[in-house]
Amino acid sequence: MARPEQVLLLEPQHELKFRGPFSDVVTTNLKLANPTDRNVCFKVKTTAPRRYCVRPNSGIIDAGTSINVSVMLQPFDYDPNEKSKHKFMVQSMLAPPDMTDMEGVWKEAKPEELMDSKLRCVFEMPVENEKTHDMESNKMSSSLLKSDSSVLPPKSMSSTLDDGEVKKIMEECKRLQMEAQRLREENKQIREDDGFRMRKSNVMSSQHASVGMKKEEGLSARTVALIVLFFVVGVIVGKLVL
Repeated sequence: MARPEQVLLLEPQHELKFRGPFSDVVTTNLKLANPTDRNVCFKVKTTAPRRYCVRPNSGIIDAGTSINVSVMLQPFDYDPNEKSKHKFMVQSMLAPPDMTDMEGVWKEAKPEELMDSKLRCVFEMPVENEKTHDMESNKMSSSLLKSDSSVLPPKSMSSTLDDGEVKKIMEECKRLQMEAQRLREENKQIREDDGFRMRKSNVMSSQHASVGMKKEEGLSARTVALIVLFFVVGVIVGKLVL
């Protein structure tokens, strides 16, 4: 059996529009009107319960009255290329005359007593915010290009880069990094060689000085020995003459 037509009047009827920026909570109102002469129970459901806060999300609308439902979209990072697939459903049924427990009425309701209306969500970003977003993106791209201008070839400085140019840039950066690493290693090896030569030079100087001192000590010892020998010979010769 087909479900009965929705008795509530929804405003808006088909879409819930949320206008950014989405850095804070964005609220959209959904008006539910009951034009009948009976009270109507309602529930508001969504396919993304963690993204929205709905107040009130259920209740009773008296005959001939209406209520406003606040649908609050929580903050999130807006992507212009993302299409929202979130949907809302307003479910309703005529309230029994002697109703005391609304939850019990929902549980005991028959499928042919339930009515529903579906709405889809639409995200809108103001034009000025879209321009600001594009300007910020262009500024970030320009700053990145300027920071790499000292190592990138002139060809890579174009405003739009295809996959081939990006690959060339990455290869160039990698080559420059390897070249810098090689120069650092060579510089380190040169410093180590200079230190070794200085230590070797100091050792050789110390050895030469030691040899010189030994030679001087040898000469001094020989001179003293010759003087003593001449003295002894002189004494002997003097005694023989006398």
